Amino acid sequence: MTDKSTVLSWRHYLELCKPRVVALIVFTAVVGMLLAVPGWPPFDHFFYGTLGIGLAASSAAAINHFIDQKADAEMNRTKNRPLPTGELRSHNVLIFAGILGAIAMAMLVIKINVLTAFLTFMALIGYAVIYTVYLKKMTPQNIVIGGIAGAAPPLLGWTAITGEIHPHALLLVLIIYVWTPPHFWALAIARREEYAKVSIPMLPVTHGVEFTRLQILLYTILLLITALLPYLTGMSGLIYLVSAISLGLGFLYYAVQMMRKKDNKTAMRTFGYSIIYLMLIFAALLIDHYFPLSIS
Repeated sequence: MTDKSTVLSWRHYLELCKPRVVALIVFTAVVGMLLAVPGWPPFDHFFYGTLGIGLAASSAAAINHFIDQKADAEMNRTKNRPLPTGELRSHNVLIFAGILGAIAMAMLVIKINVLTAFLTFMALIGYAVIYTVYLKKMTPQNIVIGGIAGAAPPLLGWTAITGEIHPHALLLVLIIYVWTPPHFWALAIARREEYAKVSIPMLPVTHGVEFTRLQILLYTILLLITALLPYLTGMSGLIYLVSAISLGLGFLYYAVQMMRKKDNKTAMRTFGYSIIYLMLIFAALLIDHYFPLSIS
């Protein structure tokens, strides 16, 4: 018979990994792997690459829980996380994060390649330390400067299969990098009072909601243009082009709605759509890669 406290403990450790966020990270990394080769990648590289990147992302998420525990305790959105509630202790979280990170690095070095392990480690440090410890509390441009770490997964997936950095992989990174500010600032607008409460200088806190809405609109227009690059460079075809334009116009619609409607509900809808946007545009890359539409 399973002990109830043991089950709860495992659930708390799973929560440390931010499974929804990590799932999106792993998905974009997998897309990078599949796009790296004409057919199917070698199964061992695909398996160990996916697992290693996923474990590294989970380690970074756990470190983020540890560093942000005081702020989390004061914010309604995060006050029920395992550390603020006392369900887990700080040293348990650090040990857990260390074990995940060590396994991830060893797996990537031994089973994949040193380049992927190095880039994954840099992304982990970039998010868990540079962004969370310094940038997040230093500047309202925190998500812009630190966004490169969160945009790295497609590149990690690509190098896991090929062992080299390719311009097409960097295009995938660029799409996520430009997507990150309008995605996160929509949430920041809806949660601005909580960020202000814990003195985190998110853009709507330091520069106001109207300015942030304008930035979301401008970045969304930039994203619409950036997302065309895979087609313009010959990386993808018509299926992707139609998808990128349609999804981009959908995002632009929400950004315009945020300029017209000054409520948090619209901001959260924009945030929700941004997640759907990223999933679908990367799915379109895959569909176009394996089932290209040819015009004779």
